[in-house]
Amino acid sequence: MKIYMNGRFVDKDEAAISPFDHGFLYGLGVFETFRIYNDHPFLLDDHLERLNASLRILDIGVEFQRKEVLKILNGLLAENSLRDAYIRFNVSAGNGEIGLQTESYKEPNVIVFAKPLPQASGMNEKQTVLLELRRNTPEGSVRLKSHHYLNNVLAKREAGPAMDTEGIFLNDEGFLAEGIVSNLFWYREGILFTPAVETGILDGVTRRFVIEMARTAGIEVREGFYKKEEAEAAGEMFLTNSIQEIVPVTSFSGKSFPGKSGEMVRSLFGRYEAQRESLWSRIQLDGGLAK
Repeated sequence: MKIYMNGRFVDKDEAAISPFDHGFLYGLGVFETFRIYNDHPFLLDDHLERLNASLRILDIGVEFQRKEVLKILNGLLAENSLRDAYIRFNVSAGNGEIGLQTESYKEPNVIVFAKPLPQASGMNEKQTVLLELRRNTPEGSVRLKSHHYLNNVLAKREAGPAMDTEGIFLNDEGFLAEGIVSNLFWYREGILFTPAVETGILDGVTRRFVIEMARTAGIEVREGFYKKEEAEAAGEMFLTNSIQEIVPVTSFSGKSFPGKSGEMVRSLFGRYEAQRESLWSRIQLDGGLAK
């Protein structure tokens, strides 16, 4: 497998970073994961919007635009003979001296890799388990998609290795937060509910897209602070993730849900499926132009 690293395509076994990279030493790095469908990087502008905002927070002096990123992605796909792929776009702070640095990072390490994915098909269901481990609070004012993943790793160990099971976090106050690698939604009496970003969750790109997709379809969406009993009373439940897409839930907290036979999740997935080879951003759902 070839990967992109700091302006070059290299074999994965040849790629290396310095032990003085502050992404390695102190976790100062962020990443985005997204899918390419038939050569199209779905919602790329939204991923870059979040990536660039995170880089500003970490004071890493680089910003990425669609044109330059497409050049990297097209080269990466060609090097690996791919048209459908999982992409991880990773930016770490770069090299520095031992010790915490207060000045800006000017030479980050940029690493992008692709994994082959089969052509997208239908929805895959999951069951969920409520985790004993609580969601940690964000390191700053908002949660970044950063290298700080210990909370997620410990949660995955609690939930177990089964690919069809997702662990659901509560935050320290006992409110529903998110999955280990997903955002959480449920549908009840014509209203779509999801935990608010203020609960400490990652504001997922697919989460934001689904919220916008629902609202443009005339569905009321409520973001808030909810106890698990409110989700247990729902008629449908699903998870969102940029790689796994919209994932219907079959069980939560001992209650069964309809999974992929649910009317709402089927409707949303149908709209998602119809647009994943063409859209650059959620703003296009409102008639906005993404040039």
